[in-house]
Amino acid sequence: MAWLLVFVLLLAVSQATADEDPYIGVNIGTDLSIMPHPTQVVALLKAQQIRHVRLYDADRGMLAALANTGIRVMVSIPNEQLLGIGQSNSTAANWVSRNIVAHYPATNITAICVGSEVFISLPNAAPVLVNAMKYVHSALVASNLDNQIKVSTPLASSIILDSFPPSQAFFNRSWNPVMVPILNFLQSTGSPLMLNIYPYYDYMQSNGVIPLDYALFKPLSPTKEAVDSNTLVHYSNVFDAMVDATYFAMAFLNFTNIPVIVTETGWPSKGDSNEPDATIENANTYNSNLIRHVINKTGTPKRPGIAVSTYIYELYNEDLKPGVISEKNWGLFDANGDPIYILRLTDSGSLLANDTTNQTYCTAKEGADPKMLQAALDWACGPGKVDCSQLLQGKPCYEPDNVIAHATYAFDTYYHRMGKTPDACDFNGVADITTTDPSHGSCVFPGSLGRNGTMVNITAPSMNSTSSDSPGRNFYGGGGYASVLVEQGGLFDVVQNVELESMTSLRNHSKSLILLGSY
Repeated sequence: MAWLLVFVLLLAVSQATADEDPYIGVNIGTDLSIMPHPTQVVALLKAQQIRHVRLYDADRGMLAALANTGIRVMVSIPNEQLLGIGQSNSTAANWVSRNIVAHYPATNITAICVGSEVFISLPNAAPVLVNAMKYVHSALVASNLDNQIKVSTPLASSIILDSFPPSQAFFNRSWNPVMVPILNFLQSTGSPLMLNIYPYYDYMQSNGVIPLDYALFKPLSPTKEAVDSNTLVHYSNVFDAMVDATYFAMAFLNFTNIPVIVTETGWPSKGDSNEPDATIENANTYNSNLIRHVINKTGTPKRPGIAVSTYIYELYNEDLKPGVISEKNWGLFDANGDPIYILRLTDSGSLLANDTTNQTYCTAKEGADPKMLQAALDWACGPGKVDCSQLLQGKPCYEPDNVIAHATYAFDTYYHRMGKTPDACDFNGVADITTTDPSHGSCVFPGSLGRNGTMVNITAPSMNSTSSDSPGRNFYGGGGYASVLVEQGGLFDVVQNVELESMTSLRNHSKSLILLGSY
């Protein structure tokens, strides 16, 4: 038994070491006019090897889609819920029960962000912020989850005054009555200080004092680096200087062992006429250099070799964001999952290797005429000789049981079998080529990067369907006709003009039957 104990201890140490490695995560905002379905979001995360995400809420559908993926998830309590949770222990306990306990451990939730940039966005809630964090933590303790899930609150970097030179930095003293209890809480619970850093805004607001290359992580000659006059340490980028300023600001209040995680940073790829440096080239440069900086464990001048795990803002461009054009253009991808730019990454593994030009799929077109989709699905599973067995009841791709989801599977299978030629994804205009992997749960599409992964069925809300309008759920009553796919000896036939009233008895005698569409 001694050898077993040693093995377990070694395994634990190995896992702890792996957990401490710096990582890049991505924020997932939802201010899109056409927000991808949670299963589509997760398929993109898998294809891009993104293993850490931050949500701005605790959306049930998103948490369900992330279940059994291994992706590590930060969830958030939105600012509008902060006052209620900060004033009521029971409200906090109910929130944890509904949004954490109900999903963990299937969904690998690792942290809870209590509010976001509260001091500047909702200052009247700041007095209850610490209570909210304590109440949430107490609820985690009651569920024996406090070791697995940490509690913190993302801070805007503007709370740090005189951030350069970093050695002189300190928190805005007017907030010390709140900041000191926050730091005490973080230290006592082993939680990180979460910080949002935006060198783009620092550069824009500096009136030329901050060079663009210094903001973008571009290599600088020693004569152009910023020098801390107290420590004589050289800084080659805004990001490191701000992280070190945070360490110094905490040390000024006698807190020296609280780790820092950057919960937001990035660069916009498009701006208006007053934002000439919000460009695709600069966004690519910043995020590519940032990823290398973190993954290579460069660290900061104050703590070399100790990299700060960082979440890029953000996964998608959010076209519904209010404000100037740049506010809508921080994303790495558009709503279709197409990259805004191809990151220039080397020696950083497969993380965010977002050149998806060779990873294409054929899906049912949004807004396509349902009758035309049905006809195309009939053809694909019949004369098109697509193997539609995965769409049978009880098979991995049966759910969601609607014509859009079934057509997408059939279209994509045909598209890959025909060598992914553009004309193989037309189907009389009701199909589109996309780089977003439509795989979901254990339904793995041809060519999916998830085929070698551990994809387990999930119970996220059905894509583009509800229980009231899904064809597979409401055809049992009433008149009309349907197209039906029937398995016969391993082959499939499309049977047209089947009376809907006869479908119940037909399905009772065979599970190898798919309703392709009714009319």
